[in-house]
Amino acid sequence: MGKLRVSLMSLAALVALSACGDRDAAPNLMNLRNTDRTPDEFSILPTTPLLQPETFAELPVPTPGGVNRTDPTPAADAVAALGGRVDAGVGGDRGLIATVTRYGVGSDIRATLATEDEAFRRANDGLTLERLFNVNVYYKSYRPQSLDKYRELQRLRDAGVRTPAAPPNPALLEQ
Repeated sequence: MGKLRVSLMSLAALVALSACGDRDAAPNLMNLRNTDRTPDEFSILPTTPLLQPETFAELPVPTPGGVNRTDPTPAADAVAALGGRVDAGVGGDRGLIATVTRYGVGSDIRATLATEDEAFRRANDGLTLERLFNVNVYYKSYRPQSLDKYRELQRLRDAGVRTPAAPPNPALLEQ
C-alpha cells in the first residue's frame, strides 16, 4: 500500500508541476538543442570584418532585406552560398511571383498566417509527458499537412504530366 501511495503522490506532483507552465507562451513543437558549447557554424557568416564607426551618427538608415554596409550584395551572396551561378541572374522570380499573386494577396497575410499557425500549434502542443521531457512533436503535428511525394508524383503521371527528372520510388525498385 505504501508504494502505491508514493506512486500516486508522485503522479499528482507531476501533474501539478506540469500545470505551472506559461500558458501565454507560444507552443514550441520542435525541441532542438545544441549539445555542444560551441557556436553553430552555419549561423555566422563573416563576409567582412566588423568595424565600429567613429560616431554612430555616421551609420546609414537600416534597410531590412536590402543592401547595407556589411552585406552589399545579399541576393548574389545567397545564390553563391547555395551553389548557384551569380552571373546567371534570377530568372524565375518574376514568373513565380506573378503566378502566386494572380488572385491577389492580402495585405495582412503575415499576421493572419502567424495567428492561424499559433492556434494550430496550441491545439497540437503534445501531451503532458511529451512537453515535460521536451519530445519533438513537430513532425507528428504537421503530418496531416505534409505531402507524400511518391503519391503526388503518381497522381501527376496519371494526369499525363511528364516527370523525366523525378527519381523512381525506392519501394518499387526493391520488388
